This record gives sequence, structure tokens and C-alpha cells, in this order.
Amino acid sequence: MTPRFDDLIHAPTRLSLVSLLAATDWADFKFLRDSLEMSDSALSKQLATLEEAGYVEIRKSFVAKRPRTSVKLSDRGHEAFAGHVAALQEIVARAGLAVLPDQVS
Repeated sequence: MTPRFDDLIHAPTRLSLVSLLAATDWADFKFLRDSLEMSDSALSKQLATLEEAGYVEIRKSFVAKRPRTSVKLSDRGHEAFAGHVAALQEIVARAGLAVLPDQVS
């Protein structure tokens, strides 16, 4: 994985969303919305942006006649997120700081 700052992921809302997705396999829309404390429309907009970039896969289905939307970080999304995190770690390291607050440089 090559460190690469990703402007698309770096936006605070998308960074929170992608980091949550990186820790899961498939996540329900409702879980994401509630975890991130977002409105349906705001989350939909962010997911559409990430889907357009190829960073997420969106699956729509029905459960007991109710629509259910599930989201998964794609392989490309995982690579972009890992590269972005590595780039952030390099930026922090250049300042002589530890990545985690309890680490000593």
C-alpha cells in the first residue's frame, strides 16, 4: 500500500463513514445513519459520491416487504482508505508526533 492523501475520503463526514465501513463487512443504511448521526438524505448523498468513485458497493433488497439498503467498502475503497491513513500517519510523523496520543515518539 502506497501512502496517498485522498481528498474524496478526507472530508470529515466521508472519513467517518469510510472508517466505519472499513471495520465491517456489509452495514445496513440504518446502522450507518444512526452511528454517524446523519439524516437519510445526507447519508445518501455521501454514499452516492463514494459509489461514483468506486469506493463502496450498495446492495438494495427487501426484507418482509420493506426495502433494505446495505453498504460495503469495495476493494478499491479499502485500498484508498489504507493509503489515506498511511499518508496521514506520515504527515503526523513529520511533526514528530505519535499517531496515537498514548504513543511516545
